[in-house]
Amino acid sequence: MALKTTITHADILPLDEFQKLRKDKRAEVVAIKKNRRVGVGPFCTFYFENYATMWWQIQEMLFIEKGGAEQLEDELRAYEPLIPKGRELVATFMIEIEDAVRRPVVLAQLTNIDQTVMLEFAGHKIRAVPEGDAERNREDGKTSSVHFLRFPFTAEQIAEFRKPGTRVLLAVEHPHYGHIAVMPEAVRDSLAQDFA
Repeated sequence: MALKTTITHADILPLDEFQKLRKDKRAEVVAIKKNRRVGVGPFCTFYFENYATMWWQIQEMLFIEKGGAEQLEDELRAYEPLIPKGRELVATFMIEIEDAVRRPVVLAQLTNIDQTVMLEFAGHKIRAVPEGDAERNREDGKTSSVHFLRFPFTAEQIAEFRKPGTRVLLAVEHPHYGHIAVMPEAVRDSLAQDFA
């Protein structure tokens, strides 16, 4: 099957049809997401997106909110750009702090954390590019708990990343949050399928 890099109106199921398939589709997406998640340090998690994860997100939002055609336009505008276009990886980067008292204190220390993320493998370093859809760092220094990142690849980098067993590091190099994780092989293999 050809790599799907866009979602259009034609890809979206009517609500009644989606409701019939929802349970099975949820199980499919849970299985896909299992190998698209990487935790880095105590608070940061990267959820690497693709067509299936964004299709599910749009369908679920429509199912829950029942906003019709107008909502569909908004959801497509919000989520369609987060599908990798064949020469990149795209991640939702979340800073997950359960303690409601501690959360704002930590977020205030992590200004511009979205500009300090990098993939490293086979002698290559790919710095994440924050999605420019909204400013996620406030003037007072507090950062958002959700960021959207792109990792642009060259053809050579794609070839190296695709090689089975390639050791991939995902790093956050912020002065107040310096952590590195080795990407599990199952995740690397899943993400390698995002390239055209």
